[in-house]
Amino acid sequence: MRLGISTPAVTVYPPTASEWEPSAGIQDIARIAVAADELGYHHLTCSEHVAVPADIAAVRGGTYWDPLATLGYVAALTTRIRLATQVLVLGYHHPLEIAKRYGTLDAVSGGRLILGLGVGSLEQEFELLGAPFADRGARADDALAALRASLSVSEPEYHGRFHDYSGFIVRPHAVQDRVPLWIGGRTRRSLRRALDHGDGWVPFGLSLPDMESMLAGVAEARSSSSSSSSAFDVVLSPDRMLDPLGDPAATARALEAVARAGATITGVSITARDASHYCDQLAELRELAAGEGHEFTSVDR
Repeated sequence: MRLGISTPAVTVYPPTASEWEPSAGIQDIARIAVAADELGYHHLTCSEHVAVPADIAAVRGGTYWDPLATLGYVAALTTRIRLATQVLVLGYHHPLEIAKRYGTLDAVSGGRLILGLGVGSLEQEFELLGAPFADRGARADDALAALRASLSVSEPEYHGRFHDYSGFIVRPHAVQDRVPLWIGGRTRRSLRRALDHGDGWVPFGLSLPDMESMLAGVAEARSSSSSSSSAFDVVLSPDRMLDPLGDPAATARALEAVARAGATITGVSITARDASHYCDQLAELRELAAGEGHEFTSVDR
């Protein structure tokens, strides 16, 4: 099991955010990214919301750093760590918009992009952006197929239900032959979508027993999937914030629990007093996890 981080400060989620995160700036984020890169963590993340209704922000949070700008900045400061959108909302973008913008990020980072993608659930945001909400699942499936056909080629062609194009040049584009697509969600349908179109599943809002139950038939389902990728990552998060320096025993138990649930990669959230303490926690977690036999290999190539 490889370890990545749910980058602090870029998403300030009220129930779990540390006190220093709402006032953190890009230098704090950069310091953590560089430390994670040097320590060999697999990936870091940045999520997407354009505008969150004020009455919902108290629950979901209102701070969401733009992933393209943030990951582009981080890419210039790091060399190995993968850059994961977790997640982009498919309905907010045309597939070729994603292919151009994030394909360029893949190119400037030397092939380190992971596209985490989701259907989306915030109806008010869909309405604000003029994006269809009712049939967003079917539209997302079509967009995923279009992305798979378009991400790594100069002249993409796709003919689907909602997207139909050919005869356009998209350059630069992704330098990876197959950009990993991680599909987010909390339903069996999201797991099926990941198996059909993606290279990994990154669920949220589920208990570990629920995720373990949903993953029980993945091997069989994978063999019948239409996806051509032989690898499939299960990206799970522990059910608690980790405190490697303060409670190493609980941290080790949390890592073991996600491994038992079926994780091939885990994305951890870490409690900290400030960015400096967060970096110390990363270093301690690396030693603890390595001692438990977990891998630190940033780039799988």
